Amino acid sequence: MAADSVPSLVQSVDWLTIAPPTITAVVGLVVLVADLFVEERRKPLLGVVAIAGLIAAMAALLPLREGDRSTFCLTNGTQACSYTADHFTLAIQFLVLGGALLTAVLSLTDTRKDLPAGEFWFLLLSSAAGAALLPASRDLATLVVALEVASLPAFALVGLRRGDRLSSEAALKFFLSSVTATAVTLLGVSFVYAATGTLHLTQVAAGLENVPGQLDTLAKAGVALTLVGFAFKTAAVPFHFWVPDTYVGAPLPVAGYLSVVGKAVGFTGLILVTVVAFPAYADIWGPALAVLAALTMTAGNVAALRQSATRAWSAVRLLAWSSVGQAGYLLVPIAAAAYSSDDQIGATVAYALMYAVVNLGAFAVAALVARSHPQNRIADYRGLYAARPAAALAMGFFLLCLAGLPPGIIGLFAKVTVFSSAVDAGLGWLAVVMGVNVVIALYYYLQWTALLFRAPRGAVSGAEAEPVRRRTPAPVTVAIVLTAVVGVVLSGYPQLVLRFAADTLF
Repeated sequence: MAADSVPSLVQSVDWLTIAPPTITAVVGLVVLVADLFVEERRKPLLGVVAIAGLIAAMAALLPLREGDRSTFCLTNGTQACSYTADHFTLAIQFLVLGGALLTAVLSLTDTRKDLPAGEFWFLLLSSAAGAALLPASRDLATLVVALEVASLPAFALVGLRRGDRLSSEAALKFFLSSVTATAVTLLGVSFVYAATGTLHLTQVAAGLENVPGQLDTLAKAGVALTLVGFAFKTAAVPFHFWVPDTYVGAPLPVAGYLSVVGKAVGFTGLILVTVVAFPAYADIWGPALAVLAALTMTAGNVAALRQSATRAWSAVRLLAWSSVGQAGYLLVPIAAAAYSSDDQIGATVAYALMYAVVNLGAFAVAALVARSHPQNRIADYRGLYAARPAAALAMGFFLLCLAGLPPGIIGLFAKVTVFSSAVDAGLGWLAVVMGVNVVIALYYYLQWTALLFRAPRGAVSGAEAEPVRRRTPAPVTVAIVLTAVVGVVLSGYPQLVLRFAADTLF
């Protein structure tokens, strides 16, 4: 055979296509190296560099908005690529980079006193780079690597408060559960590879259509184990046990980051392996995800309902259990995709975008209240309107969005979209379970909202109940204002996010 007829094994690289995660990773390395040489009094500049890097990474999404670019493609004519920047990829990259940006803004105050600046910014940017890489991954090897790049720095972020017992315990619990999830995922991926002989998602889908009879059991086991691994990452029941303690032990900005970006990573991986790689086994993962969705939303909402207002860190625990319940809603459209089509995936993306904005806003207000009430109990929010009217109004708006009540119109539209996806797929029983859980969630969301506007304790006797008239740090104010403004805009024009999500089809 002539030498010039042999296909090249060297894959081309489109640097513009991979720019968002690449910029984030490079800026993270720059911050880490700069930390060695920057004087202590100039450490805040590292945060500015990190924020600028995340903004640049988000700007790099603009040239890709057509959603038609791929790179790291095989050269054997199969057109299978390891990295694809389609509309789904861009939507999730926008979500995770935006979430990391808000987390960075909210963390500026903490890195000046409580957290080591250089390490924090490097870990945050590294995790964000992995989270941005994952939605573009179109082979199982890249998918697992991206998942771990996003997860490993998160362990360190949770335990970064040195000498804090709660922080160390939270990091250990998070680490052990995530390592277990990774081991199970790798075992499942190895089974799938053994059954199909390929790692590229589109080729895996084709291979699973015609699995030899003797390998069918192996393929089914691989699909099931891969789903179990991602269920850990999404905090789906019964793999949710790490969430409350991890959120309590982590710095509040990191807890907010895990609740939004960490979940986005898990759900993105779950969507890719189910809808893109395993459509042939929809009869296996469809019912499994529907049951997981029902169990997850029920367990999360019931546990949130049982939180005592006077218990230490009860506000953070309620947000943690609420995030478990919200994870159940996010699972519904993925399960529905097994019964109808991947058109349902847009509902998950729409809900995730809404949830990201308002949940980060709620954590921003929680970070503000924690400055005067370190134990962050729900009872500490009583009378917040009397001391900080703007913060109380913002928190009330965020909670109403999560509940799906006006004026949080975007929350209502997102829930209706998810509910419709279940009905359209013929999952009437799951729609009923979701409706019951929405009612349960209304109770604790409204109870917390009402507490914000009650008279402060001791107001009758003239005592000063809220010693919070101190100056609010500018970064915290910016984070609250940004999330509130975006939430109000989306509530006024919910079609914006719904149309955006509708384009995120494969």
